[in-house]
Formats: sequence, structure tokens, C-alpha cells
Amino acid sequence: MTDLPTRVTINEDGPREGLQIEPAYVPTADKIALIDALSRTGIAEIQTVSFVNPRKVPQWTDAEQVVAGITLRPGVRYTSLYLNARGLDRALATGRLNVEGGISLSASATFLARNMDMTPERQRETRREMIAVFKGAGVPITKGSVNAAFGCNFEGDIPLAKLLATLDDVFALAAEAEVILDTIGLSDTMGWAMPSQVTRTIGAIRDRHPDQALSLHLHDTRGMAIANAQAGLAMGVADFDTSVGGLGGCPFAAHRGAAGNLCTEDFVLLCHESGIETGIDLDALIEASEMAERIVGHPLPGSVRSGGTLQQIRKRLAAA
Repeated sequence: MTDLPTRVTINEDGPREGLQIEPAYVPTADKIALIDALSRTGIAEIQTVSFVNPRKVPQWTDAEQVVAGITLRPGVRYTSLYLNARGLDRALATGRLNVEGGISLSASATFLARNMDMTPERQRETRREMIAVFKGAGVPITKGSVNAAFGCNFEGDIPLAKLLATLDDVFALAAEAEVILDTIGLSDTMGWAMPSQVTRTIGAIRDRHPDQALSLHLHDTRGMAIANAQAGLAMGVADFDTSVGGLGGCPFAAHRGAAGNLCTEDFVLLCHESGIETGIDLDALIEASEMAERIVGHPLPGSVRSGGTLQQIRKRLAAA
């Protein structure tokens, strides 16, 4: 039995997460052009930039300039990443972004120490501090998430019980703040998830929280992103983070052979061929993917860009 959704929401992470790991600096004009191209595809949400320490993520020294330069398209949500009050202030100061708060915890204490130089206890305390900042700024807190939800290059497998305990901590922080989270995201930060694990994990969460909307953030480090996405779809998940061309990766999750995020155009093809609506023009999306590849100057791992869509082939066969 499957529970395929009739429509999915796709949150495009390519500009922000995809470009941040590129070793060569991407010019501001190219970043703006890619975001504008993605805006014209029908994608509902685009994570544009990171408001983070430029010494740690040099690619986003121009975050404000990029946000100022993009053409805002009606119906598209433009978001950004911020990890602290300073980053939030920078995002709010642009006056051009959809700014929402979230409660994010890591299921891997080792990754948390490497990524943010803190313990789980300190992370929970910093989340309380950020919740107060969000409330003080009038920013709604709508999302919860667990990073390294399925496994960690530095710690190994994340047992389901540990993931569920981390999720309980997210809900406890939300209850303490008297907020209800619209969505809970599970991030396969280092590409450890397998389809059976995705099915089992979502099933366990649904048993505990049957009405909670879930989202998936998948990486393709071991070639499993599209299979894991299919497993999520079969369990009724209708909210996915993706990256055009398969760009991306966390710069603090270093691993030999690490690949990017779930490729947007490959996932859109899967949805369309499964009868699931996305609201996205796949041909326009492929053009944006081709642009992304030109901008970074090296091949990207997405498959549909080079293989073409089945609809294109059907049209050629019908015309023959």
C-alpha cells in the first residue's frame, strides 16, 4: 500500500546550499541570474543566500547584494539561512525576504561539535535564545528540523530511538515556547539514508504524531537520493528540499566522494511521471540547470538535463 500525495511542494536550495560549497567564487550577477531563472519555473520557494560569517562561508560575502538584485516574482517565497541573531537582523534588514523562525537540533553530537562547536545541551540553550529573538522581532516560528537524522560520517548510524528522542526535544522546545510547528524536516545531511530506513522512520514518526506534516532534505552521496525521495512519497510526504542540477553539500560534513542534494529536475520528472503535480515547468527548470552548470564551470550530477524528459521523447515519437 502507498500513500502518494497528489501534489508536492518543492523548496529549491540550489542557490544557497548549492553554491556555498563551490571552491571558486561565483560572481554576484551570476547568483542573481540563477535565482531569477529559477523564479520563472514555477518553484514555490527558493532559499537564496546565507547570512553567516563570511570567513567561514566566503561564497556569501555578497548576500545583501544578491538579495537586493533579484527580481521578486509574485507567488514565490524567497528565504535565506541565518544561524544567530546577527544573521536574522541582516535578513530582516533587506526587507525583501520571507523570514520565518525554526527550531533545529542535530541527532549527532559529534557532527554538532564539528559543525557548530557545541554540545547538545548548549544547542538546546541556543535554540531557546533564538526563540526569544524570533519572538522579540515578531518572526513566526513555523518549522522544526533534525539534522543528521539518518546517519553521520563521524558518528555512524543514528538509531531510530535517538532520532525520535531528538525530535521529542524539538517538540519540547516548541511547547515551552507555546508555538505549534507547521512542518518537521528530516535532513539526511551526509547521505546515509536508505529507502527502507526512510519508510521505517516516517512510519515511526507518524505513529507518534499522525497529523504532523513532514519534509525531507536528502543528499545523494551514495546515489540514494531519488530512491529515498520515492520512499518518502510512498509514505505521503509532500514537502521536499531539492537543488537544481544536484548542486550542494554541507561544507562541514566533509567526506570523500560527497555529492550534492536531491536534484530538482530529476525529482520533478519522478513526480510528473507518477501523476503528482508540482506546478513546475520542467523544460524551464532544465534551462535553469544548464545555467547552473555554466556558472559553476564543471559538470553537475543531475540526469534529466543530459538524458532529456520522457515527454520530449513521446512528442518526437508522435510526430514521426
